[in-house]
Amino acid sequence: METVLELLSGPGNPRNSEGSFVALKDGRILYVYTHYNGASWHDHASADLASRESRDGGRTWSDSDRMVVKNEGSANIMSVSLLRLQDGRIALLYLRKDAQPDGSITCLPWLRISVDEAETWSEPQKVVHFPGYGVVNNDRLIQLSSGRLLVPIGFHRYASYRKENEIAVTIDGRSIACFQYSDDSGATWQEATQWIYPPSAQSRTGLQEPGVVELRDGRLLAWARTDQGCQYKAFSSDQGMTWSAAVPAPEFLSPTAPLSMRRCPSDGRLLAVWCDHSPYWKFVRDPKLSWGRTPLAMAWSDDDGQTWRDHRLLETDPTAGFCYIAIHFTDDAVLLAYCCGGKARGTGVLQDSRLVRIPL
Repeated sequence: METVLELLSGPGNPRNSEGSFVALKDGRILYVYTHYNGASWHDHASADLASRESRDGGRTWSDSDRMVVKNEGSANIMSVSLLRLQDGRIALLYLRKDAQPDGSITCLPWLRISVDEAETWSEPQKVVHFPGYGVVNNDRLIQLSSGRLLVPIGFHRYASYRKENEIAVTIDGRSIACFQYSDDSGATWQEATQWIYPPSAQSRTGLQEPGVVELRDGRLLAWARTDQGCQYKAFSSDQGMTWSAAVPAPEFLSPTAPLSMRRCPSDGRLLAVWCDHSPYWKFVRDPKLSWGRTPLAMAWSDDDGQTWRDHRLLETDPTAGFCYIAIHFTDDAVLLAYCCGGKARGTGVLQDSRLVRIPL
């Protein structure tokens, strides 16, 4: 594994975090990520979308940012998904956060389309038409073999509480997994008929930051992070409209941190990358500095997720945290991008990012 780019925070740029890749027709690889500005790296602080590019299969990258979308939310924009659509266009999905008069923040996905290889983008379009706090992780937008676009969302309700002599509004940490879909290449969006509900009343997270992948038999596999010691998973047999009950995925023991999964186009295997808390590694971490998000591991599945093999540790710093992984396959390698902040630089887990290249 080779580190090919580090996006390190600094004065006026307190955080460089989660992003997504797309291959352009001229051979370049574009990486778009969340570039914070100002003094704060809080999830709701000001941020834009910026990009870097590679002309040699991800081995080297441009040394300066190109602005993709300036902050259009009253709070920020962040959490990018890039996807080459079946009709040849490129989709750019991201979260937009807006402050409300009552002090709450709305967080909802918006979509832009490029017809000129990411040189310019269409005006933003709403993917969700109801208010609320709907989290879509980076690198999550997928297109099914049928052509349907699917966006997995971790939806959080608002909760009220008394603050001194007033009623304040906050975001409930417990999330329900839901899905928005489009059958006309992103022109219009609807909500799938069924949500996936948290299976445990004791969970303080519910099903957060869901993802989804299409299996060879046409079913969909969804997963979500929890505070129950592992990821949870569910299945759909009707393109995401209805879902089985969520159950533990003990193959992915983890903290409350996201998993990413993608199919290798050359051989059809599934690749999973996550913070692996399996006792097999006999790993000791500093939970205060790492948020428990270490070590970072990868594994392969030849049978569509029934079994996993070739487990490998990618990052093992016990004082750093690794999360919000983007996955991109080239002809001879896989590129990963993820947050990597920690004690070595005196930064928080989400402040710095790293791109690595792993030969296949």
